[in-house]
Amino acid sequence: MTAYAIAHLRDVEPCPAIVEYLEKIDATLAPFGGRFIIHGGRVERLEGKFSGDLIMIEFASRDVARAWYRSSSYQAILPLRAEHSRGEVFLIDQVEMPHRATDVLRPAHENGSTK
Repeated sequence: MTAYAIAHLRDVEPCPAIVEYLEKIDATLAPFGGRFIIHGGRVERLEGKFSGDLIMIEFASRDVARAWYRSSSYQAILPLRAEHSRGEVFLIDQVEMPHRATDVLRPAHENGSTK
């Protein structure tokens, strides 16, 4: 099942380390088939507060996404970002298709949730 690595980054310091991270991240994604779905961009806020940048990278599965994050090539550049920004990074699975909003009301063992 498709999975996503999502980062909500704030206070990104535009510095040489961030530039180096951006120059190198694509090469870490390639062996794992990762591709950017969202990479910052203008946010049109409809409700609540939002600041920072949202990044979403698509992978074939959570296992593949986890393998990318743990890979030596990504771990080598991770400090370039982590030391010059703050935020949350997590993995999440795409919903099974077709999906209806009420599917989340089913017991976890029925909808494949790991919550």
